[in-house]
Amino acid sequence: MRHAAIARVGWLLAAVLLAAAGSLAIALRAFGEHRARFETEARIVHRVLSQHAAQHDAILATLALLQPASEGSGAPEQRLAALYPQVLQVLRRSGTGPWSGVPAQDVPALAAAEAASRAAGRAALGPVDLAAGRYWLVRSGDPTSYALRIDLTALPPSAEGPPGAAVVWLERAGQRFTLQRGAGGEGDTAASPGPRLDFAKTLAAQSQPFDLRVSEHIGWARWPWAWMLAWSVLSALSVAAVAAWLHQRAEQRRNRELLRLGQVGRLNALGELAAGIAHELNQPLTAVLASTAAAQRLLADEGREALPQAQGAMAQAAQQARRAADVLARLRRLVEPAAGSTPQTVPLAALLDAALDLRQPELERAGVQASARCEPPDLRVTADPVALEQIVHNLIGNAVQALQQVASADRRLELVAEAAGARGVLTVQDSGPGIAPEALPRLFEPFFTTRDGGLGLGLSLCETLAAGMGGRLSGANAAGGRGAVFTLELPRAGNEGPGDGAR
Repeated sequence: MRHAAIARVGWLLAAVLLAAAGSLAIALRAFGEHRARFETEARIVHRVLSQHAAQHDAILATLALLQPASEGSGAPEQRLAALYPQVLQVLRRSGTGPWSGVPAQDVPALAAAEAASRAAGRAALGPVDLAAGRYWLVRSGDPTSYALRIDLTALPPSAEGPPGAAVVWLERAGQRFTLQRGAGGEGDTAASPGPRLDFAKTLAAQSQPFDLRVSEHIGWARWPWAWMLAWSVLSALSVAAVAAWLHQRAEQRRNRELLRLGQVGRLNALGELAAGIAHELNQPLTAVLASTAAAQRLLADEGREALPQAQGAMAQAAQQARRAADVLARLRRLVEPAAGSTPQTVPLAALLDAALDLRQPELERAGVQASARCEPPDLRVTADPVALEQIVHNLIGNAVQALQQVASADRRLELVAEAAGARGVLTVQDSGPGIAPEALPRLFEPFFTTRDGGLGLGLSLCETLAAGMGGRLSGANAAGGRGAVFTLELPRAGNEGPGDGAR
C-alpha cells in the first residue's frame, strides 16, 4: 500500500511538472510574441517621430533658402501652421536686431541656439519646455534667421504605433513629455503588475536629440490562460492514460507471475503429495514382494502337481507389485522438486520489493499495511530464485489469511531481511492471532493443517525447499505481542564456508 501511495504521488507530480513545463513554454512563446510586436511597433513610433523631426529641419532649411527681399515683402511663413499643425509659431530675425515676439527670458536661449546653428551649419535646439510639450528650433541664415515653436501635443504616435496599453514619452535633460499615457491613463508602468517591456532610443535628428521611451506591461489578463488550461488538462489526461497503461501492464505481469508461481506451487505440492503416497505405499509393497517371493520358494520346494500354477500366480503377483512400485518411484522422480539445482546470488531487497508488488492488489483488498526493510540494502544470499520466491509468497499468503481474523485497522505485515554473520535472515511477521501452542510442534508436518480445505503441504514444502538450498525455516509466535513470525535462514553470497549449511 505504501508503494501504491508513492506511485500515485509520483504520477501526480509528473502531471504537475508536465503541465507546468508546457504552460511555461506557452507563456514564454506568448511573451516572445508580445515582445516582437512591441519592438516592431516601438520602432515604427521612433521612425515616425524622427521623420517629423527631419521635417522640422527641412522647413527651416527651406525658409533659409527662400529669403524675402525685404521686411515689407510679407511673411508667408506664418501660413505654415495651416500645413503643419505642430508648428505653433514662426519667428524671423534679420540683421543684428534681437528676436522679437517671445518672452524676454527666452531671448538669450534663442540667441545661443542661433549661434550654435551658425557654427554647426544646421538647425539647433532652442528653449525646451517638455512639461508643456513645447520647444523652439532655430536655423541661422544670412541675412535672416528663423525659429519654429513646435507643439508636441500635435504629434501623437502613428496609428501603426503601439497599442493603447503602452506608455510613450520623450525625455531630455530631466524633462519629460508623455505622448501616450497607456490603457489606464497612468502614464507610468513602473508599479504595474506583470512583466514589463521597455524601448529607448534617441530620435534620428541631430537638431532634436530627444530620447524616445516606450514602456508596456503585460498584465495578467493578457496571458494565454485558456491555452495553458487546455494544456494542463491535456497533460493530466496524458499522464493518467500512461499511468493506466502501465498499471494494466503491471497487472498483466503480476497475473503472469502469480500464474507461474501457482503452477510451480501446484507441481511442488503434487511432488510432496506423491512423496507422501510413495512413502506410505512403499512398506506394504515391500511386504507383498517379500511374501510372494517366500511363497514362490516354498511352493517350488514342495514339488506337488499344482505347484506350477501356484508358481505362475505368485510370479504374476510379484510382477504387478514391482510394476506398482516402479510407477510410484517414476511419479516421484517426475514431480518432486528438482534436487541439485545450481544456486544463484539473489538480492533480498529486490526480492522483497518484487514480492510485495506482486501481492499488492491482494494486500489492498485485505486492508493489510505491508512494509519491507533490508539491512544492509545490498544483502545477498545463495539460493534457488524460484524456490526462494515460492517460500516468500507462500509465507505472505499464509500471513494474509491469518490477518483476516483480526480487525482491518490491526492488519500489519512486515518483511525484514538482515545479515547474521555468514547467514542472511529473512523474517515474515504478521499481527494476526498467532499460532496455537498445540500446532507449533507440527507446523511443518505433511498434511497437517488448521485451515478448512487446506492440504497441509504448503509449510512442509517450504521447509523442504529451504533445506534443499542449505537453509532452515522455522516458525513461532511473535515475542512481546500477538502474531506469528517465520524465519528463513540462508547462506550469504560470498560467505560459503563449512558452517554455512542448515543449522
